[in-house]
Amino acid sequence: MLNKLEQAQQPWEGYSDVIDYWLTLRKQLLVEYSKVAGLLGDSKKSLPTEKKLKQFCGSLVDYISAGHFKIYSMIMERWKSTGFSSNTEIDLLYARIVETTEPLLNFNDKYNDLVLDEDNFSGFDSEISVVGELIEFRFAQEDMLMQLIVDSLYISSELS
Repeated sequence: MLNKLEQAQQPWEGYSDVIDYWLTLRKQLLVEYSKVAGLLGDSKKSLPTEKKLKQFCGSLVDYISAGHFKIYSMIMERWKSTGFSSNTEIDLLYARIVETTEPLLNFNDKYNDLVLDEDNFSGFDSEISVVGELIEFRFAQEDMLMQLIVDSLYISSELS
């Protein structure tokens, strides 16, 4: 996923401070995810520490919140100010992004304040795997949404 993040960053970096901030949050989320999913460090399979789990949950909520309450609205406002309006493709992509929010927040609600022990984490490996898939899907939808908007702005500037 980190390689995909780096590939996704290239066309966006420097485009705007908002996008750069969003990509920084994305990278932080992926690093924290890698720590709790056991993708970094030694190869021994063990539960994450409470600190690592809290950091991941915090990054997850920060990323989701920034997207929904700051970044999407700022980008859409700027886009609409150029005379564009939403279309079916953009609405569908946004709906797909929204569909990932509840299961991701449910993971946060379940694990953010949980005291770690083997009994509490019987399904953790499968749940963290699903969270990784949701994050990857969400990133892909966000990238497509941003590409549609940037392409339309580019076409608009070419026609001007």
